[in-house]
Amino acid sequence: MARPQVRTLSTQNADAYQQKHKPTTLVAAMQRVFFGLAFGLAVLPQVSQAQSTNADTNSDEARLPTVNVTSNKVHHPADLPPPYAGGQVAKGARLGLLGNQDVMDMPFNVTSYTNETIQNQQARTIADVVANDPSVRNTTSSGHMYENFRIRGFDVNASEMAINGMFGVSPIGHVPLEFIERVEVLKGPSALFSGMPPGGGVGGVVNLVPKRAENDPLTRVSVGFQSEGQAGATIDLGRRFGEHKEWGVRVNSAHSDGDTELNGQSKKREFLSAALDYRSRDLTASLDAYHSKEAFNGGTPAMYWFQGGIPIPAARDPKTNLFPGTNGSLESNGVVARAEYAFNKNLSAFAGVGVMNFDSAGFINGTHARNIAANGNFSAIVNNTRSYTDSVAAEAGLRSKFATDNVLHEMVLHASNLEQENGSATNFASSVTSNIYKPATSLTMPATPAYAPKTSETTLSSVALVDTMSMLNDTVRLTLGLRNQTVKSKNFSTSGAVTSSYDKSAVTPAAAVVVKPWGPNLSLYANYVQGLSQGSTVTDTAATNYQHVFAPYKTEQKEIGAKWNAGTFTHTASLFEITKPSLVALGSSVNPTYSDEGEKRVRGLEWNTFGEISRGVRVLGGLTYGKGEQTRSAYGKYDGKEAIASPRWQGNLGAEWDTPWMAGLTLSGRVNATSSQFLDAANAQQIPSWTTVDVGARYTTRVDGKKLILRLSVNNLFNRQYWSGSFSDNYAMATLGAPRTVTASASMDF
Repeated sequence: MARPQVRTLSTQNADAYQQKHKPTTLVAAMQRVFFGLAFGLAVLPQVSQAQSTNADTNSDEARLPTVNVTSNKVHHPADLPPPYAGGQVAKGARLGLLGNQDVMDMPFNVTSYTNETIQNQQARTIADVVANDPSVRNTTSSGHMYENFRIRGFDVNASEMAINGMFGVSPIGHVPLEFIERVEVLKGPSALFSGMPPGGGVGGVVNLVPKRAENDPLTRVSVGFQSEGQAGATIDLGRRFGEHKEWGVRVNSAHSDGDTELNGQSKKREFLSAALDYRSRDLTASLDAYHSKEAFNGGTPAMYWFQGGIPIPAARDPKTNLFPGTNGSLESNGVVARAEYAFNKNLSAFAGVGVMNFDSAGFINGTHARNIAANGNFSAIVNNTRSYTDSVAAEAGLRSKFATDNVLHEMVLHASNLEQENGSATNFASSVTSNIYKPATSLTMPATPAYAPKTSETTLSSVALVDTMSMLNDTVRLTLGLRNQTVKSKNFSTSGAVTSSYDKSAVTPAAAVVVKPWGPNLSLYANYVQGLSQGSTVTDTAATNYQHVFAPYKTEQKEIGAKWNAGTFTHTASLFEITKPSLVALGSSVNPTYSDEGEKRVRGLEWNTFGEISRGVRVLGGLTYGKGEQTRSAYGKYDGKEAIASPRWQGNLGAEWDTPWMAGLTLSGRVNATSSQFLDAANAQQIPSWTTVDVGARYTTRVDGKKLILRLSVNNLFNRQYWSGSFSDNYAMATLGAPRTVTASASMDF
């Protein structure tokens, strides 16, 4: 069999290919640079030899396939995919190590929400943005200091946000949106493309893209007010410098203070970020730094933990404060540097490093009304916890483009490393009793611990190789890849002694294909991908396999779908199945044997849409149907029953209308709905379906030649009181949706 010929692209076709597959914004400082050396030594000689051969003969050019270039491709490594018609969603998103990809080329269901959407919806947190997505639900009660999510029926917690594909460097708790340009939601496991998330989330990834200075100078000042007394202001400054505007600086700051919708609570927030970037023909680099601090006084929202078997009562007023007198604060500080250098049109290197330090103190974790009885009585354990997380993340890699016969390859070698150290100490108050209908008027907080000793350290390291092959004039795109992931962790006692350790590795494959049988506006796709989460250690001393350590759990996804670009609006339909293993007890209930053969399975059908359906009318949202099932439970007790927090239907559909009778006036509305769901594994405790309506208006005008936008929005217009979902996969713990919330703002460009 003839050996495939490896060659670089001819000048004409390479130019076209470069426009279509331009490398993305990357990384400034390299940690562990040896990650890419092996691949570089293997590829560089072949590239040099191929270039030399191409200089002597033009025979390669005749054999290369024609590459069509369309206008919706990324044209510069520093450029983001442009906004789609209507401006609410982008034409593409970042697919981990593969960089920015056009949505029609991606074999996944991905939505990239733009900064225009963030501003016009007056979103303050990630939860406000992903409220547009029918596959995503918040799993903490509204207003809590942490935002956790459930994507495609699986948990993604507050520490698992990525910044430009890198985990461990985003603010924890709430991510301030003032410095964010895009919020990208990739549905399904993504271990191959981004590595294992710190918390092992497998339902999807929320990737954040920081702002960059634009070519035109920007000086924007905004003031805002939220119902019950929250007032704030933000400043957004952007400038570019240099002969070709190669240097850019973007600075964002925010401050807010005042009462919240929760009775008796006040919150204060401060934020500052700075972004420096450089872009030239061959080099792109960026440096992002931020400081974020949020504090509350006077109480915190609760999660409602019901006793087993009792009927779930009607939802409480979300303004009810079950923990008056409590307080807490979160602070995150981070720096992320990235760079990419193109040696030539066929080979580039990238690297990145980030550091994040997180500190918290107060009553933030364990804010549960426990063992709620039929009469509303509950117990609570009020605590004051001091904790920290220190993260150092790094990645490096090489991208190589070459052709074999009639196939164009874009091969990426990627290595990542994330080191995290955690520490905490907790002072507990005596257990208190109260009632959800008549809560205590005040609770006493214990003192804050003097310091937080180290409790754990974790290292997530991995190496991946991915090849995307374009064939038949780019009508078929096949992606194949492998990632070897290693998970190391240790837990420590307060004296510093190691109490347990974990050191396991796993290889996760992925295969995905996109086919465009009738042109670029219709994509059919399929994928098989795996996700990873840390395996469990058996801690039951009565178990036959006490202290056994399981390898990382491999979650599997199978998905098929179709994307249709109708010119100014796009539809995505996807059918998927995700199975996630878990630890279960088997055999004797007295001396059980634990196995990693437990399983939760979610099957679903999704429909997403966005764009401009007619002049001045925009839509955004979709609908999902899913079935979550406990396929293998402990002792087979609940096999076949519905999984906790797995509603059959979820929907979000919003619309905007530029009114014809008044220039500059836009009206908006959105309907959010979720069907009933079970809170317990036995399917005995259920919360009902809910529907809320959001409305808004904005007016754009000019004052003394300066652009002014006035915005007003009302979420939960009819002040519906509802259980929004479940906080836990193990207990009957319900969360509350937000009350009616009115937000107003004014923004002016100077």
